[in-house]
Amino acid sequence: MPACKEKKKTTPISPKRGAAKVDAYIIKPEAYTEVIEVPGSVIANEVTEIHPEVSGRVVYLNIREGQYVSKGTVLARIYDGDLQAQLKKLEAQLKIAEVNENRAKQLVDIQGISKQDYDNSLLTVKNIEADIALIKTEISRTVVRAPFNGRLGLKAISPGAYVTPATIIATINQVSTLKVDFTVPEKYTGKIAVGQMVDFTVEGNRNKYFARVMATESNVAVTNRSLTVRATVTGNTSGLIPGTFAKVKIGFAPNTSAIFVPTQSVVPTARGKQVILVSNGSALFSDVETGIRDSSRVEITKGLKKGDTILVTGVMATKPDSKVNIDKIIN
Repeated sequence: MPACKEKKKTTPISPKRGAAKVDAYIIKPEAYTEVIEVPGSVIANEVTEIHPEVSGRVVYLNIREGQYVSKGTVLARIYDGDLQAQLKKLEAQLKIAEVNENRAKQLVDIQGISKQDYDNSLLTVKNIEADIALIKTEISRTVVRAPFNGRLGLKAISPGAYVTPATIIATINQVSTLKVDFTVPEKYTGKIAVGQMVDFTVEGNRNKYFARVMATESNVAVTNRSLTVRATVTGNTSGLIPGTFAKVKIGFAPNTSAIFVPTQSVVPTARGKQVILVSNGSALFSDVETGIRDSSRVEITKGLKKGDTILVTGVMATKPDSKVNIDKIIN
């Protein structure tokens, strides 16, 4: 029986793998205005707690809650009966002292008394006048007046209450002009300028409000590395209440040559971030620095220039100096 010849098994030879097909993006600088949103608070132009200057019983109270009052309006009076009595006593003493001083002057003119005696009578008059001025000042301090034009808050006391300088009678807000305070991160401190416009919204209100930056704090807060900014509300202020939370949007000077790339084209590394440049059909890894980002793009602040081509797909599988075949340009 003839022996069967065994067929030799051969392994098929795989064709050489070609360059990977990838999508690419060509760098084209564009104009871009960065806008950030930060928290803030609406505040009154002026706000203060109203306290009495002296202790005593309230005999008159004129707090019209929620109403506007003018500067100097009497809001409360503290009992001053004892001071008024002292004033009357001093005024009576002054009349007698003035009569005595007048007599002494006539006598000194004819050398009926010494100059020293006249000076003593004149000193008595001056002392009583000083005491009267002091008592009148004390009486004026029993009257509580509005420190400026503004709207009163809720009263905290009732007539007849005993108050001290620590007692809060009410609060007053000057709301003819409103301001908004907000903070910006440390890296934006050099971009905030006096006169710059911002816009903001508040909870429960669809209106958009505008404000002009009037001043900034003199230092960055160490606790959160942010700068406090104050802006004056311009235009419509209806619906704004001091203390309201505000969402403030700030637009900075436009960058006419900003470079943005798709987020997926940036490769994080231990040293920082890289993109893959396409140069003569080969992949070249290049270090970059990034700036702001949104859901689909990231700003490149250093490492790319106009006309550069970078990979958008296949970035994780691409090796340095490997060949790439651009399938399409996505921009």
